[in-house]
Amino acid sequence: MTSAADRPLLIAMVAGEASGDNLGAPLVREILQQRPDARFLGIGGPAMIAEGFESLVEMERLSVNGIIDPLKRLPELIRILRRVRDSVVASGADCFVGIDYNFFNLLLEGLLKKQGVRTVHYVSPTVWAWRKGRIKKIKRNVDLMMTLYPFENAIYEEQGIPVAFVGHPRALDISATEGIDGRLSARSGLGIGEAETVVAILPGSRSTEVRLTGRDFLETALLLKGEVDRFLVPAANPKRAVQIREMLADYPLLTDRVMVLDGQSREAMTAADAVLVNSGTATLEAMLLRKPMVMSYRLGSLTYSIVSRMIRAKRFALPNILADRDLVPEFIQDEAVPARMAEALRQQLVPAERQALMSSFDAIHQTLKKNDRPGVEAAHTVIEFCSGRLPHVPS
Repeated sequence: MTSAADRPLLIAMVAGEASGDNLGAPLVREILQQRPDARFLGIGGPAMIAEGFESLVEMERLSVNGIIDPLKRLPELIRILRRVRDSVVASGADCFVGIDYNFFNLLLEGLLKKQGVRTVHYVSPTVWAWRKGRIKKIKRNVDLMMTLYPFENAIYEEQGIPVAFVGHPRALDISATEGIDGRLSARSGLGIGEAETVVAILPGSRSTEVRLTGRDFLETALLLKGEVDRFLVPAANPKRAVQIREMLADYPLLTDRVMVLDGQSREAMTAADAVLVNSGTATLEAMLLRKPMVMSYRLGSLTYSIVSRMIRAKRFALPNILADRDLVPEFIQDEAVPARMAEALRQQLVPAERQALMSSFDAIHQTLKKNDRPGVEAAHTVIEFCSGRLPHVPS
């Protein structure tokens, strides 16, 4: 019998949102560097598709937020789940890699594992933040966990779940000096003067996130209008751009100060003096770019009333979690009051306050590196696993 090491690998993957697509793209690229004959199937976004990935359905169809939204979309999500499961099983794929998107991918991984497909989950769910019972489901459904943050490994090792820390691609993709040395170039590209005070506003990549946090952020900007020359609002995709512009129409006093950008979140943060950001990977990127930030997050009231009883975490911004202390201000749900966020941003714009963060950001950056290029370690781990050279937990 021909081993997986001697024939083309067929790797199934699912990324369900922009952050997963951004992780999947360097993974696909580096797998093809190491195994040019590899083939892929599943669901991916524009970044993965640009690397040669063929997606079964448009990734945007998986976009959901909170608890209520998935329930409303359940029939369509089940149809997509079944289609992907059947396609992966029929293809004879060597393994499946679920990239983040936990509620969908963990379920799919369980279904595939029952059919004999070996499963990898790339990006640990926040088991350290949620009830401990969640890890039991992971142990049933996942053969190998690939983590982005080194502190997560101990959680899985304690439960006997194979785990590999592969480093965070952003820690390699973004150099320690990019956000400082690239500031003037980014401003020039956006038509912004060197002396202007600039705040980047990132309300999220999902429609629900923008709907729930967008007005908080714009009202915060309104309070800072006399102190900030330019607000940069990168839209994750054309649909979010339309949504943000429609919302901005209700704030005519901001129209001459706000620039809605098509993508360009990295350029916006690089050009900025400080960042007002939704929870998530963007807080990590802002830290890697050495930008002071204020983090805020809001869920629907019903969703929050349910979720708040299940969460154990004391911190939500990734820099605070990684430092295990409060480095940057964070405002969750009812605390996300524009006046409070505006005052916090004023403090972040003070040069001395910005400088005090830099050594902490530097130290965290170093802990997240694993190799010399984004995706190299993850690609090597996936290839080894899919080729049968890494152990997995029997079904």
